[in-house]
Amino acid sequence: MVTVTQRDALRTDPRRWWALGALVASMLTLGFDLTILNVALPTMAGQLQASSGELQWIVDSYVVVFAALMLPAGLLGDRFGRRRMLIAGLLVFLAGSVFGTLVDTPGLVIAARSVMGLGAALIIPLGLSVLPSMFGEEERGKAVAAVTASMAAGMPLGPLVGGLLLDHYWWGSIFLINVPMAAVGILACLFLLPESRDPSSPRVDALSTAFSALGLGALVFGIIEAPEHGWGSAVVVGSFAVAVVLLAGLVLRERRAVRPMLDLELLAHRGFLFNSLAATLGTFVFAGLLFMLPAYLQEVVGGDAFGTGLRLLPMMGGLMVSARLSTALVHRVGPRPVVTTGLVVLCFAALLGSRTETGSGYGFTALWLTIAGLGFGLAMVPAMDAALGGIPAERAGSGSGLLMTLRQVGGAVGIALLGSLVADAYRDRIDTGGLPGAAAEAARDSLSGAHAVAEQLGLPALARSADAAYVDGMATVLVVCGIAALVTAALTALLLPNTRPTERQGDAAAAVAAQEAHGRQ
Repeated sequence: MVTVTQRDALRTDPRRWWALGALVASMLTLGFDLTILNVALPTMAGQLQASSGELQWIVDSYVVVFAALMLPAGLLGDRFGRRRMLIAGLLVFLAGSVFGTLVDTPGLVIAARSVMGLGAALIIPLGLSVLPSMFGEEERGKAVAAVTASMAAGMPLGPLVGGLLLDHYWWGSIFLINVPMAAVGILACLFLLPESRDPSSPRVDALSTAFSALGLGALVFGIIEAPEHGWGSAVVVGSFAVAVVLLAGLVLRERRAVRPMLDLELLAHRGFLFNSLAATLGTFVFAGLLFMLPAYLQEVVGGDAFGTGLRLLPMMGGLMVSARLSTALVHRVGPRPVVTTGLVVLCFAALLGSRTETGSGYGFTALWLTIAGLGFGLAMVPAMDAALGGIPAERAGSGSGLLMTLRQVGGAVGIALLGSLVADAYRDRIDTGGLPGAAAEAARDSLSGAHAVAEQLGLPALARSADAAYVDGMATVLVVCGIAALVTAALTALLLPNTRPTERQGDAAAAVAAQEAHGRQ
């Protein structure tokens, strides 16, 4: 357990910046993996004969496992050592990556991604939970920005390296590249990261963990299967009903627990609640766009996988620039105007993007992607910093786990819901009249499938119809994202506390002084 004295020593130890480098290396691996997969989806759809639903599960299986297990992962780190469990997470992530290179069916790829999600569940919450003990108020914003930017830095590298690999090797090479990245993260943690733990943290509740995993899985399953079976079908409605029962059971069990795993008391604080809401909304939109954009850039705009990676750079660049600027802006005006402005910028970018047409060209797309990246950075980085600033040090693992769980649930739902909206619109609007049954079904399954059928049968009109249908679906998704961002911006403008970092530092100092005075009595 890290005492107050040990924490003060850590916060003045110059090696804390080297330790931050270890965390950055770990997060870089995850950011790298996220976008290298998304840019590979069109290739995987062709080489694995994967439908749109299977592609969604290839992405979402990782996110569902990740989101469901982050809370118990944070508690395991609190009790048994955060560095130890962080290294274990990197090892599991490495094993899942190796497994992914050896399989050749969509189902087994989904299994490999689930293993990688388990590793990621250990990496992210534990990486964030050590920041409050290593950095004080003045430095924590920079540390959070560095960790966030490391994932952002991995994102543009992922498509570029992935594009090069896919242009020369088989799709499994996108998993193989994770092996050296994870190995670097493991070595950095072994030699640079100090151990910290809190043995008094709550025990992992197996039943609550099962409720969380199965409930979230049922929710995502229903959303992904809706375009194929219909939103009112027994399968979809039954999945939603199971999700409601399980997630309600999770909340009730945690509210009655003497020492709950899910720290719901944090949601009673406006600062934590609305900062988490802003960060979750940002993740919802970001994850959905990363799932949707590669197919548009590769199939509609045209080009290879490497070109798709290059075309994603404006959004990544905008995110990295605004992530760097947001800390200084928060110190000047407080988090509320910065977070709200970021959400409004994101809304504008989404509505501008909804004007995209098949003949718009890449210049227009690059414009709204850059604006979207600026909005993401302005909204998410200060929101995460302010939310983490409200987490007591003794609840660092469970508190940061709750924050990241909310964000990853937003990401999972974003991929499932926004991906399903695109798939639904695409299926309704593509013209497959006159095609044989098997060819028509292949064209309706995915945009890459439609292009393959059009090429084989010499039907350019089918390719044009598929492109138009996909762009129409993308426009619908962007309008939904814009409305969601605007509503969240209104809530943060009205209800988010505007406590500046210097004020939080003063409150923390007063609390420490009061504790010391009480101890002398």
